[in-house]
Amino acid sequence: MVLLHVLFEHAAGYALFAVREVEEISLLLPQVEESVLTIGKFHNVVKLVAFSPFRSAQSALENINAISEGILHEDLRLLLETSMPAKKKKALLGVADPKIGAAILEELGYQCQTGGVVAEIMRGIRLHFHALVKGLTAQSASKAQLGLGHSYSRAKVKFNVNRVDNMIIQSISLLDQLDKDINTFSMRVREWYGYHFPELIKIVPENYTYCRLAKFIGNRKELSEESLEGLEEIVMDSAKAQAILEASRSSMGMDISPLDLINIESFSSRVISLSEYRKGLQEYLRSKMSQVAPSLSALIGEVVGARLISHAGSLMNLAKYPASTVQILGAEKALFRALKTRGNTPKYGLIFHSTFIGRAAAKNKGRISRYLANKCTIASRIDCFSEVPTSVFGDKLREQVEERLAFYETGEPPRKNLEVMKEAVVEANEVVAEVKRKLEKKEKKRKKREKKRLEALAAAAEEVENSVMEVEENDTEPKKKKKKKQQELEASSEQELEAASEPEQNGLDEEEPLSKRKRKLSVETAEEEEEKKKKKKKKKKTAKDLED
Repeated sequence: MVLLHVLFEHAAGYALFAVREVEEISLLLPQVEESVLTIGKFHNVVKLVAFSPFRSAQSALENINAISEGILHEDLRLLLETSMPAKKKKALLGVADPKIGAAILEELGYQCQTGGVVAEIMRGIRLHFHALVKGLTAQSASKAQLGLGHSYSRAKVKFNVNRVDNMIIQSISLLDQLDKDINTFSMRVREWYGYHFPELIKIVPENYTYCRLAKFIGNRKELSEESLEGLEEIVMDSAKAQAILEASRSSMGMDISPLDLINIESFSSRVISLSEYRKGLQEYLRSKMSQVAPSLSALIGEVVGARLISHAGSLMNLAKYPASTVQILGAEKALFRALKTRGNTPKYGLIFHSTFIGRAAAKNKGRISRYLANKCTIASRIDCFSEVPTSVFGDKLREQVEERLAFYETGEPPRKNLEVMKEAVVEANEVVAEVKRKLEKKEKKRKKREKKRLEALAAAAEEVENSVMEVEENDTEPKKKKKKKQQELEASSEQELEAASEPEQNGLDEEEPLSKRKRKLSVETAEEEEEKKKKKKKKKKTAKDLED
């Protein structure tokens, strides 16, 4: 009889269950569905064979990533090798994912089953997992699931290959929004300031220049010859500046109060700052597109290329689209309306904003848009899947579109695509080699700087250690000197005592020891002092007797 085991992957670890009476269960599916709901009946169906908990959160994340990719992890291999029956022909393993089942069959040789009874048993295990594994509570199981879910999602976001495209999508959306807002605000400034100086609108049609002039002029009556130089700086044309000055003198506008002028000037400065920010944003978009999609931006322009990426959702999605989809990308409403009314379908969408379609004749617009969409698809795929993206292919594809335009106008045959691509591959290899060489050079410089920094830190640490050692030595030197002096004094006193204790020999006669001689001398001196005292007393007595 074939013994069925079920592998269950949980956030806490891998669990292997043995299913009892597999033949009866496989025949009685409704009973299995009922027994799944109650833990008492489900205990009679399955039995826990082995449970291998994950060592850490990092280990759990590695295992779940391996399972999602259909790779057999070492932890899972160890569990199956130690817990599954030795006879592989009599063992059947139930798994939830067919990809991991194929990997187990290929590497370990166990037959795997998905769906049917296995799916029902998996449902029961998922429901009662905390009760089937000893020491695991429902709260700890939910915490493990939540933590692993967060870490898995975070890892997927970090691993997202489209993460660079997001900045381009946001930038082009903001750029379009800024264009609308600046146009609206500029029209408001024109209408507001037009009450005071209506002639300025005809002389200066540009919105940004008009706002700068409105802020600079203020009250038109105060405009004089002295302010002509400032007008020329803004307008960049002396004739226009003179025309503005003359119009201000004979203007039909109404007078305006200083408070209204202050409000108009403040609003004009806001519009000017928005326009300047838009310029900076466009530069940022240009630099970002040159990094992410250099071929596409070289072919069709940064703004149109960014709009295509934004509309597709990512560079990867754009690369997956066929040329026919790229051609009408952005004209979906017109397409479905044409399909509904059985009219003519649109020839172009967002790619209409490129210069090529505008330069083509009316009868060739559809042909050139189809050709351009084809080249855009090639450029987006090169940008998406190349390791080091370069603008070489984009430049070559642009040349091909130019040649096709010339062919439509003059009939001059363009170069073959094979020849152009061979040239592009050679140039691209040279550019890639140069880029890699520069990157290696930068890496070497970085390593060199890091090495120097570490050496400097080591030298500084050594100096600090040496200074500490010197201070300690300076502190210990006087102590050592004192100790040496004390030792010398003690040694000299010991030598004197030894010399005094030893008898001196002169020939065969032995003299008395020094200690005895000292005692004799002390006795003699004491006797002499006593005699002197007695003599003094006698002299005093005789002197008293004579006085009496």
